Amino acid sequence: MAEVKPEEISHPPMEQLQGFEYCIDSNPPWGEAIILGFQHYILALGTAVMIPTVLVPMMGGDDGDRVRVVQTLLFVTGINTLLQSLFGTRLPTVIGGSYAFVIPIMAIIQDPSLSGIPDGHERFLETMKAIQGALIVSSSIQIILGYSQLWGIFSRFFSPVGMTPVVALLGFGLFERGFPVVGRCVEIGLPMLILFVVLSQYLKNIQIKEIPILERFSLFICVALVWAYAQILTSGGAYKNSAEVTQNNCRTDRANLISSAPWIKIPYPLQWGAPTFNAGQSFGIVSAVLVSLVESTASYKAAARLASATPPPAHILSRGIGWQGIGILLDGLFGTGTGSTVSVENVGLLGSTRIGSRRVIQISAGFMIFFSMLGKFGALFASIPFTIFAAVYCVLFGLVGWSSCFLPDDVLWCNAMQCCLG
Repeated sequence: MAEVKPEEISHPPMEQLQGFEYCIDSNPPWGEAIILGFQHYILALGTAVMIPTVLVPMMGGDDGDRVRVVQTLLFVTGINTLLQSLFGTRLPTVIGGSYAFVIPIMAIIQDPSLSGIPDGHERFLETMKAIQGALIVSSSIQIILGYSQLWGIFSRFFSPVGMTPVVALLGFGLFERGFPVVGRCVEIGLPMLILFVVLSQYLKNIQIKEIPILERFSLFICVALVWAYAQILTSGGAYKNSAEVTQNNCRTDRANLISSAPWIKIPYPLQWGAPTFNAGQSFGIVSAVLVSLVESTASYKAAARLASATPPPAHILSRGIGWQGIGILLDGLFGTGTGSTVSVENVGLLGSTRIGSRRVIQISAGFMIFFSMLGKFGALFASIPFTIFAAVYCVLFGLVGWSSCFLPDDVLWCNAMQCCLG
């Protein structure tokens, strides 16, 4: 009997994850798509608020500066997400701020030439301009590797056996942003974790008008309920005698974002001033760019799996990395205070909702851009305690790590599925 060639083998779509009603090129009704997109926007707020909250005070900035950085990061996240979904890998991925850049950026902040500036606001501006210059220079790494197709050549050697531990580490390795943060405020973190697990995993088959409401909208429901519960605890004085650390993690009125945010503010390139360039500072950011490169590659593989899409071939991965380099360039031009990578938590949400539609992610990008310009309204949602996001991360990072256990074999990777990238 003649040997069957790999390209002659057809695989049914169900070789991918089962239970997907809407895959990458099919779209839910507009009402559902808007709510699902808003869920992705809410989830992206966690990183968009947390990174500036850590970095801006170290740079000498005040609450007003922190709000502007949050707005800018959300605005650029929306732009990068649209660019990636339209021209890059075209996978349903959110391109948001990356924690891989935090430590190299802290090294820039602690540079003696910057940390010695006595005026806080001036120090913030000079530090931001130094970070911008380093991001602009380092973005060339991903742009060159992506558009030259060099990364595509490298990715041909990424077999399922090799990528499985990378994807697993991508999900499980981020748990430090989950359970330890939940422990900082168990009063709201633990109820959020339990409620989200119960609704999204155990009651997900409950349907209303043939729509699995709890499976698709559990994040929106849980955040609304626990946020209201946290507001009641704050208003009732539950934390009056608590330690300062507990109050900062539990209270809903400690963010100071709403009072500091302008009503309307449109971020624009070079809004902090002309970037400054330093070879040593740029070299430090290059290390974070390389980490982001590997992290994003694993995220694209996981996103394709959790969106029931065809795994991206080498040239698509390379093109996506090139557009991600453009995204880091935009981070430098606008001054987001950090670089970009694929949002792992939003990839996990694809698996939780079992909705892999590209349109949903594009709608979420629209929310990011819209609310980043309307400062007060965006700050309202950004004031959600980070402990709530951390409880969600505990589940979603686990879903990303779980997806590595089911990466398909090489033959499956080379065959087109019903839900293809196009």
